[in-house]
Formats: sequence, structure tokens, C-alpha cells
Amino acid sequence: MASGSTGAGADLVVDLSRLASASLAAAGGKALNLGRLVAAGFQVPPGFCLTTAAYRKAAPTGLDTIAARLDGVGSEGTETSDGGSGLEDDDRDGLARQAREAVLAAPVPPDVEAAIREAYAAMGGGPVAVRSSATAEDLPFASFAGQQDSFMDVVGADAVVQAVRRCWASLWTDRAVAYRTTNGISHREVGLAVVIQRMVDAATAGVLFTANPVTGTRTQTVIDASAGPGQQVVSGAVNPDHFVVETASGRILQQPQDTPPSLADAQLRELTSLGDDAQRLFGAPQDVEWVVDGAGKAWLTQSRPITTLYPLPEDDPFTGQAGTDGTASAIAGTDARVYLCGTLMQGLTRPITPMGLHVLALMRGNNNGPWKTVNPGLRMYVDLTPILRNKSGRDLMARMLPLADGRSAAILPALLEDPRFSAARPPRRKSKANTAPARTQAKGAQGTQSLGVFLGIIPGMVRALLWPDRELRRARRYQDRLAARLALPLPATAARRLQHTEDILATSINGLIQATLPAPSVGYLMLAVARRLLRGIAEPRELEAVLRGLPRNVTTIMDLELWHLAVSLGADPESRRAFTELTPGELADRYRAGTLPAPAQSGIQEFLSQYGHRAVAEIDLGMPRWSEKPEHILGMIANYLRVEDPEQAPDRQFTRAAEHAETRISELVERAGAKSRLRGRLVALCLRRTRQLSGLRELPKFCIVLVMAEMHRQLREVGTELAGNGTIGDAGDVFFLDFDELRVGLRGADLKGIVARRRRLYDVELRRRRIPRLLLSDGTDVEAEMMAAAAALPQQAADDRLTGTPASAGTATGKARVIMDPVGARLEPGEILVAPSTDPGWTPLFMTAGALVMEMGGVVSHGAVVAREYGIPAVVGVADATTRLRDGQNVTVDGAAGTVTW
Repeated sequence: MASGSTGAGADLVVDLSRLASASLAAAGGKALNLGRLVAAGFQVPPGFCLTTAAYRKAAPTGLDTIAARLDGVGSEGTETSDGGSGLEDDDRDGLARQAREAVLAAPVPPDVEAAIREAYAAMGGGPVAVRSSATAEDLPFASFAGQQDSFMDVVGADAVVQAVRRCWASLWTDRAVAYRTTNGISHREVGLAVVIQRMVDAATAGVLFTANPVTGTRTQTVIDASAGPGQQVVSGAVNPDHFVVETASGRILQQPQDTPPSLADAQLRELTSLGDDAQRLFGAPQDVEWVVDGAGKAWLTQSRPITTLYPLPEDDPFTGQAGTDGTASAIAGTDARVYLCGTLMQGLTRPITPMGLHVLALMRGNNNGPWKTVNPGLRMYVDLTPILRNKSGRDLMARMLPLADGRSAAILPALLEDPRFSAARPPRRKSKANTAPARTQAKGAQGTQSLGVFLGIIPGMVRALLWPDRELRRARRYQDRLAARLALPLPATAARRLQHTEDILATSINGLIQATLPAPSVGYLMLAVARRLLRGIAEPRELEAVLRGLPRNVTTIMDLELWHLAVSLGADPESRRAFTELTPGELADRYRAGTLPAPAQSGIQEFLSQYGHRAVAEIDLGMPRWSEKPEHILGMIANYLRVEDPEQAPDRQFTRAAEHAETRISELVERAGAKSRLRGRLVALCLRRTRQLSGLRELPKFCIVLVMAEMHRQLREVGTELAGNGTIGDAGDVFFLDFDELRVGLRGADLKGIVARRRRLYDVELRRRRIPRLLLSDGTDVEAEMMAAAAALPQQAADDRLTGTPASAGTATGKARVIMDPVGARLEPGEILVAPSTDPGWTPLFMTAGALVMEMGGVVSHGAVVAREYGIPAVVGVADATTRLRDGQNVTVDGAAGTVTW
């Protein structure tokens, strides 16, 4: 057949056997991968690729204009701020339809049609598969599986030409356009090649995954098979036989039980081996389509990366390159380890910027302490393996994990029974101290430093217990001193700013902990003593009320000040009109320009002068602070202005919560006093100290964020200089580098390539919805594995109920409001806030929420604690809450029973 090396269609048609070295831009992902399979010796049905040059020739006039307009439409089908003009009446689907119709109506250029007919004739005619191969397809971060069309059993040159035209048009299906928009891929830059292959007379066909796509396990191959062509399996037209095979050994872990399987054991092992070989070829887990013909010969018809797997713990979070070649055999040979997602424990589902991870590592002593961490998926995971292999550690985890995250605690028993993590006897220590390796000695030094910090807070704890008011004043004075110490004398060069950033990180944290942690530590210690004194007198849940409406909580004070600002602006007609008519983005633009009504301009400026260092996901140094992007705060003010019922006013609710706490203390003291006068006095002392001191629990983090905000500000200035000299593209790119790289950049190195790679990884992770809370080193999402096992058992699902961990007592009924990101969120007073997780940046929403439902967390997680303080019912650790509940749905939250019903 024509190879593409001669004739008029030389740049239009290329044989699959010559595609291995082709470019993605010319052949598209599907064809390029098929070419690599052919070159590596895999059995692939013969055929040819009609390159993107043919598509470019055939593209009708005006298609580029439509594509440009689509690039200006946001993911919800609305015009973006930089999307040009005139799109108010056009939505994304309408533009996609215009593009499809234009492609279908355009004639196929004569030279393109001639090239197709010549290549098809050279194949000998007969039935072929005509399959789309887009340049934005089979990418490491987006597979585009099924987004463009393919046509099977096409016979005759005329039919092949028409199928090619329909493939071109399918580049503009609604689903393909939406997929590109979601993945941030320009519609103007995408092109489409077409693969034409001889059809294989399939006896059995299907798909295989070289890693378990449900659980993430890299050591398993999953195969779906059915008699006949594989398109039935891919399209879901049949219920295929489902097999799970242990890749390294070929052991069959799961297969159909009720009917004879469509594949024999030997065929399963052959396909598993082929998949493993393909994975080795491409260096990543693969989604492979295959066909077994009547003679029993296996053919591969497609191989694309599995893009939905969570990255392995060994993956490099900065380059996105795996630490191994991704093969099952490589993973199987490593020591099994288990990791707990620490960022989920902090209320974060989003990834952390590379600079944010770098700074967190420095704060932990670069992993020299007892808690080792890894950062797959740009999230921080703690290595629990040594703890689970230690008897005392296992006991500690069993007690503490339920408090932090109920869903992780539900998984823990399975891990404790796993022989890979069984408790082991610790090795004998060598008698001579100088035989310890240097790294062990460094760890010892780090441990000594940590012990020193711990011992340093003991005097403060004693002072807080005996003289609480004095210790409270001391903590407040420290906050003022810290703010003064963070200031950098000006003028300052970029190098000096960078050095100042590193210096304040190195010198602030230990002193900060010693100054701010003693008081809240004593507060919660006194609560624990009170709980013991009240054993047999009161149920532990009764003490929850003592923590409601706590004084001196900097976050609560901030929220109430924001509420009072909203009240004052609501009394000013011009300010009220601005906040009810303008979007948060428009309000922010006017604030930056200084053109808001005078009361709003000055009030917001005063609020941000105190709290502008805070942010959503504020433990990430790379996140913009409210002083940079005030949209979130402005949206909260607009939200508060919708409160009309005086009884729903946050300050009144907070006062009621505090009064309820005082009443509960009196009740508990009276009940303890009935046992003995001394016990009553001790309970009173403990609970009074709890009320006095526990509210300061937010102060350490508040001060740490103050430090991080100053670091953020200085790094932003460094970024401005680097962007000005072309080292990086934008000032914000500094947060995708680390300190050493910034020093290199200040000497003139071009860092744009590094930043671009990391931004791509970050953008992919921003779109990830499911984050494994417990992750094994072979990629297994432990919770997903348990859920899959449970789903295979006969059970009766509750269609009107979700359950989780009781976190704050009380009941509330209202409309659910599912919010994935608090920035710009609207929550009507009394609505039920449904969120994946929360951190302090979410708390302004708590002020008007009727109740809280979270997918993450336990009874001591941030959202649960704040919900109790605000006196709203809360249920946390509710699996799939953000997908099972929908906006406007009427639900009842029972915070004592841990249920959400409708």
C-alpha cells in the first residue's frame, strides 16, 4: 500500500509501521501509540494514518473563528472576562454545533480524497475500522476516551471517505468540546488525524487495564471481555466478563462464577503479559483494547495511558515523573508502605503549590523527625508504616484516628489485620553510640530539638493554669511583637527579600509555638480532666456544649467583625446597593480602584489590615491572601446582607451558644457537687479554665499564617523582578519553584520550562475529585478497595439516608447547598452547607449555615470543632456527600446520630 513517501498524498498518508517516530501534532495520540506498538513487535491490525495535514486542508473557512470564540467560553458555557465580546447569547454547545455542521458541509479536498482511496485500495479494500486520532488525545493527563467518534466495519472507498469526514466532525461534539474546556486545552490548537485499519474477525474482544482502575492497585491487571467485537464492551452495550489477575504471578483473583468465562486461563495470562509489556513500553499504566481472532491470536488495537490513577507515593511531585518505570514487577519488589493524607486532615482537598510543599518540608525539618512524608499528587502524606508495625503505635492509632477522621478510622482495622503491616519486634540496638550512621545521628538531633520545643512550652502551661489572664495578655503581646519582627527594612533587593523569607521561617516557628501553644493546651487538658471527674455523672457528649461560643478565638472574632462590617454596610443605601447588585469580582475591581462607596472602601480596608494575611487553604504559602484577592470576603459580606431574620444573625447565635455553654457548666458542676463538694469545685475549675483558654486554639495557626503571609508577600516581590527580566512568565510563578531554584533564577537562569511542567501537574490535580485518605505504596486506595469489596456483597442500600461521624449535636432541616470552593460561594441563611472539607477560610460561611455536612474529618477536625463552637449541627466523614446530595434538596441533619436524611 502507499506508505506516504511518494505521490501527491506524501504528507497526508503514513503507514502505521512508519509512525513510531511521528509527532503527536501530525498523527494524534491513538495513531502515534499504535505506531510505537507496531515498531516494538506487538500484533497490531495493519492500516494507515490520514494525518492532521488532511484535516487542516479540509477545515472550512470560519472554523478558526468558532474555535477562538469557544476558547473564550468558560467551563459552564458562559463568557470569560477575556473572551471577547458578543458571546452573551451563545453557549458552548451552540458553538460546537456550528463547528460540526461546518465540517460536515465542507467538501473533502480532491488530493485528500485521492490519498484515502489510494491507501484503502492498497490495503485490498474490505471492512475497515475508521477511528479518530486527535492531537489532544491519549495524553498523560487526559485520555479523551470516547470523546471523538470511531466507525467499525466500514466497506468501500466511498464509505471510508464519508467516515473520515464524520471523524473530523466529531472533533466538535459537545462532549469533546466540554472535555477540552475542562482540561484547559485550546480549541484553536487541536487537530485530528484518522486511523484506517483492517478489521479483525473477533471471537472475543475487550479492554484491559494494567492497574486496577477502581482501587488504584498497580500490581493487578483488570480485563473485561465479551464474545464478538470489542466495541460492545467499550460502549457498554453488553455486560462483559470481569477478571482480575495478579500481574507478576498470573494468579487469577476474580472471574465470573455463574457462567463459563469467555477467556481461558492461558488467554488471561497471555493478555496480562501483553498489557505488562505495553506498560513497560510506554512507561506508565495502560488502558489497552484487544481482540482475539478465531485462531486464538491476540491483537492490540489501542493503548492509551490510564489518566485517573492517583500518583504513586514515589512519584516526584515537582516533575510528575514516576520514581519507577511504573511496572507491576517493579512495584511488587518494593517494601509495602501505608500513607495517611495529612492535607485532608487539615481540611484541604486541593493540591499544594510546590513552594508550599517546600516550606512545609522545611518547617518539619526536611523529614529528619519521626514523621516521614511524601507528596504524591502535590499533597502531603504521612508514612504510617513504622507506627503500624509497632504495638504501641497501633494502639495509639486505634485511639486517636477516630477523633481526626472517622472514615480513616473505619479502614484502620483492615490495615491492622494485613500481614504486611503486622507488629514487628524492634531490632536490638548496638552498644556503641558511635556506630550509628550519620543520618541516624541527625535524626537524633532533630528529636532532641523537638523535645526542646516541647519542654519549652511547659512553663507557659503552668502559668496558664495558675494565672490565665496573665498568660492571655502575654500571648497577645507576642502576636504584636511577631508582626513587628516580620517587617523588612526598605529598600531591599530581590536577593535580600529571598534571604529575609528564609530567615523568618528559620527563626520564627519554635518561638511562636512556645508563646502561643501553652494556653490552649491547658484548656483542652482541663477539659480532659473534667471528663474524667464526671465519669459516671455525665456522658462525654454532654461536654461538647462547654466548647460552644468560646471567647478569644481569633477566627471567631474575625468572622463576627466581618458580620458587624456587613451590618454597618447594610445600613448605608449606596453600599447595600453595590453589594446586592455587583458580583464579588466586580466589587473587588472597584475596591482596588478605590471607587466603592466610602463606608465600604474604608471598612473593608480596615478589616483587611487585620485579617488580610488569611486565605482559603492558607497553610499553602502559594495561595493568594485576602489582601491580594478580596473576592471571597466581599462575597461573604453580600451573603450576610441576605440575612433578614434577626434570630439568624450570627452575633445573636454566637451569644446564645455561649449562654448555653455557661448553663451546661452550671448543670455539670451541680451534679458533680452532689457527689462531693471537692469534686464540684474541681469540675468548676476545670471547665472555667476550659472556657478561658481553649478559644486560643486558633492562635498558633493564626500566627503561623501571619509568618507565611509575609513570606508570600516577599516572594511575590521577588517574582515581579524575575518576571520583569524574563526568568519566569508571571510573578506568581515563584510559587512553583523552591528557594534554591529562585537563587539560580536571580543569577539569570531561565526557569519557564520548569514552571510550565509543574503548573500542568498542578492544574491536573486541581481537577481531581477523589483523594485517597489512606494510600499504599503500590497505589492502592484502601478505602476504595474496601468499598469495592463491600459493593460485591448483597446488601440493601439506603436511598434516603447518609451516615457519618456525629460531630456537633442538634438537628436542622433546610435546603442543601453543595459548595466545592468557598470563594464566591452563595449560602442563604439556614441552608445546609455540604462540603468536601473545610479550613478556616470557610468559617464565614458557618455563620449563616443551618448545619454542616462534610465528606472528610472526625470529631476533632477543624470543621467539627468550629461547628460545635458556633452551635450548629454537624456530621462529618460522610462518604460521597457532595455527589449524593444536590442543591435545593430538603434534608435533615442529626448531629447526634450522625445522619443526613431526606
